[in-house]
Amino acid sequence: MALSLPDQHVRASLWLRLLLAAVLAAGTLALYLPAIHDGFVNYDDPDYVTRNVQVLKGLSWSNLKWAFSEANYAANWHPLTWISHMADVQWYGNNPAGHHFTSILLHSLDAAILFLLLEWATGLTLRSATVAGLFAVHPLNVESVAWIAERKTPLSVLFFLLALWAYGWYVRKPTVGRYAFVAIFFSLALMAKVMVITFPFALLLLDYWPFKRFPHPDAPGGGPGSLRLFLNLVLEKVPLFLLAAADAWLMILAQRKTGSVGSSLALPLAWRVKNALYSYVAYLRDAIWPVRLAVFYPHPEGSLSWTKVLVATAVLLAISALVWRYREKGYLLTGWLWFLGTMFPMIGIVQSGRQGMADRYAYIPLLGIFLAVVWLLADWAGKVQLRQRLLIVLFLVACIPYAYLTRKQIGYWKDSYTLFRHTLEVTVNNGIAENNFGSALLERGEPAQAAAHFEAAIRFIPGLASAHYNLGVILQMGGRADEAAREYRLAIANSSDPLELAQSHNNLGILDLQSGKSAEALTELTAAIALNPGELNSYIGRGMAELQFWNVDAAIADFSRALAISPSPVAYFNLGRALEAKGDFSGAANAYSSALRLAPGMTEAQSSLQALRAKMAK
Repeated sequence: MALSLPDQHVRASLWLRLLLAAVLAAGTLALYLPAIHDGFVNYDDPDYVTRNVQVLKGLSWSNLKWAFSEANYAANWHPLTWISHMADVQWYGNNPAGHHFTSILLHSLDAAILFLLLEWATGLTLRSATVAGLFAVHPLNVESVAWIAERKTPLSVLFFLLALWAYGWYVRKPTVGRYAFVAIFFSLALMAKVMVITFPFALLLLDYWPFKRFPHPDAPGGGPGSLRLFLNLVLEKVPLFLLAAADAWLMILAQRKTGSVGSSLALPLAWRVKNALYSYVAYLRDAIWPVRLAVFYPHPEGSLSWTKVLVATAVLLAISALVWRYREKGYLLTGWLWFLGTMFPMIGIVQSGRQGMADRYAYIPLLGIFLAVVWLLADWAGKVQLRQRLLIVLFLVACIPYAYLTRKQIGYWKDSYTLFRHTLEVTVNNGIAENNFGSALLERGEPAQAAAHFEAAIRFIPGLASAHYNLGVILQMGGRADEAAREYRLAIANSSDPLELAQSHNNLGILDLQSGKSAEALTELTAAIALNPGELNSYIGRGMAELQFWNVDAAIADFSRALAISPSPVAYFNLGRALEAKGDFSGAANAYSSALRLAPGMTEAQSSLQALRAKMAK
């Protein structure tokens, strides 16, 4: 069935449509431009960029292979996202301004393409521009744009929208070639973020409205015939459902590998269902009144009262009943089911992570709400004969508060300290925010204040491995070795992150080494190296432990591996000690000299070199 446009509306000219798209993109870019002054934050940005060894190497064939492999981490399979971060490193290095600009540009393109897509599908220019404008300025979308690690959201939506456009092209004239474009763009979207997995379901909604590929059962020509037509449309999308299933399986494998699903399975199903029902209404609330937004909302677990859940359920049922009552307005049914359906994978029935909800999850689902509300208000305005100029003014006035809140929200992403200080102000019992705020304080040189927040994080989430590790670091800095060792062991017991485990084993090994427990130190440092072969401090520490047992060759090998990773005066100095113990005085002298070239004030290397030269002169 060919895509039809309402006859009673006169389409805007092509040039006007392109001009409006350009204005939307430019306005979005201007609104978000202050984000280029924000930095990286300590929540996921290290995993995605700042401490990701592969990404920091930039674009290369080996890195492209890594992006598509199971060797990468961050609990997701999203090769296109990795490639985008590598490209940013290639172009901008470690300057966060460039990384932010890429995300802002993607969001601006998303807004422009959304407008063109809606206008092309419906022929209604003003309504389409209004929906795209709301999407562009809404504060709930700030997290997806201002958070560098969340690049995957605007990137995936770019290809999601292109896939929708390709589908509209296919609907006009169904051919295998056109369907292939739908599958290609959908595949690219999946390779950026799995949240677009509901794409085939979204197409069925568009088949109902605005494409009108099958009638409502109550409409003339409905009934059994429309059911058969609906089943044919479902069969038409089987290849897309298979693509979605394959990507879901890859995501499950990635999350099992990193252990990110393990903690969620401890939540009873009743808790997850209660939170899901409540969260649906919370997203609607935030869509209308987007204040007190945070980067992390802790899961309420068993604390969510049945009163709140029942009220939320009643609200959802009431809206659903009203939508069904006025189902002849196809956009209401499509918009509402779009919101419910595209949100479902992220609503928490299958829980991943410790969050109760997240602003970034609303990026696609709220499009359905924006569309339904805008079309409904436009129909009402048509009945009361409001002029278009007045409608435009009213829309711009309505957008001002959202634009103001968006600029304010962008400011919270200035740095980790600002972001998590705000998060603690607007949430309660937030162990993740306490831990990350403590890390920010530690980076600012405030360990005493940081320790209090790490202790609070452990109080709220006793099994939070990173908080135990961070507290262990502060205790170790304060010379409280036994307490630090206890925290590192708790971190090891609770962590599934290989790098976090490696660092905990490393620090525990250093504590054992300092306490004269060379055998225990050797065990811990070997475990650290097995988990993270790229950490030079673990090789230095293990080499020092091996020297205690006079395993000179093994020590030399470890110090040499450390130096292969990065030139280090400590590694050169200890290599000199090992070579001197073996009797290789010339090699030892060269090692001491190398240490001094890197650290001219290293007194241990100076005295060792002088003593060695005196020995060699005899």
